[in-house]
Amino acid sequence: MDVSALDPRHLASLIAVAETGTFGRAAAELGYSQSAVSQQIAVLEQALGASVFDRPGGPRPVELTPMGEIVLTQARRVLAVLADAAAEITRFEGGETGPLAVGTFQSASTAILPGVVAAMRDAAPGVQIELQESDDDADLFAALCDGTLDVSFVVGEIPESLTAVPLMSDPFVAVAPAGSYPTGPIAVNDVVSGPLIGQPLDSSCQRLGESALRAVAPDLHYVFRTADNGAVAAMVRAGMGVAVLPLLCVDPDDNTIEVHTLQPELPARSVQIAWRTDRTQPPSAQRFVELSATVAAGVAAAMGQRSFDAAPAS
Repeated sequence: MDVSALDPRHLASLIAVAETGTFGRAAAELGYSQSAVSQQIAVLEQALGASVFDRPGGPRPVELTPMGEIVLTQARRVLAVLADAAAEITRFEGGETGPLAVGTFQSASTAILPGVVAAMRDAAPGVQIELQESDDDADLFAALCDGTLDVSFVVGEIPESLTAVPLMSDPFVAVAPAGSYPTGPIAVNDVVSGPLIGQPLDSSCQRLGESALRAVAPDLHYVFRTADNGAVAAMVRAGMGVAVLPLLCVDPDDNTIEVHTLQPELPARSVQIAWRTDRTQPPSAQRFVELSATVAAGVAAAMGQRSFDAAPAS
């Protein structure tokens, strides 16, 4: 027996002949010539070393031999597995299934990621998204380079080994207790002259903003640092100081604090999505990148419509 000589077409011909009872009707069903079906059955029988059909001749239908009964059962199983595999591959090629490891940082997790995940669930519910969050780009870059992550939201300068798509520009703003400043922009010199609330220096965003502030005033007075954006807002709300944060880190619905633009403006951070250049990405990653660009564009548009430098609502 030479099973390696078998072909799915041989098995399909076996099933068609068994179900229709004749080679002619099987050929019509499969879209082959009758001689082609006969040849495929002959190859099958040669590979098995046994007949799969008794051929009584005349108008009587062919009948399966005992070997044919066994092979028919297995042929149906094999073709069902192949059909399932083809369907799964098609879904994978369409970015509709498979695992996807995504890196993210805190403000992207709250402002961009929910919209992307919701869109992915609608378009590709078979994709299993696993998240790794870090506010330090170095962690995310390392995970991309070692293959732990497929794609990641990042800020800052991208290593040569990675490719990135810019998603949006995120300006630094001053976040102050309600009523602390007159309506309008705040001078950076005024901000750095008082107590500051910030994030730890292992945050890429904090390093970007703090570096720009130290160019104005080398001796900054940070009275409290926390990695949680909500805790930063709470400390500001309590009157402990002013925070300089990317706008994406500020809750747009929080009316207990006020947001001011800065004069002069600090260099905005660039929110990007990155992947390893030399690694073949799953189609689901390509779909994720496309959806991220769409969602981020909507977030950026909404940010541009926000009212700044005005007194908070009562």
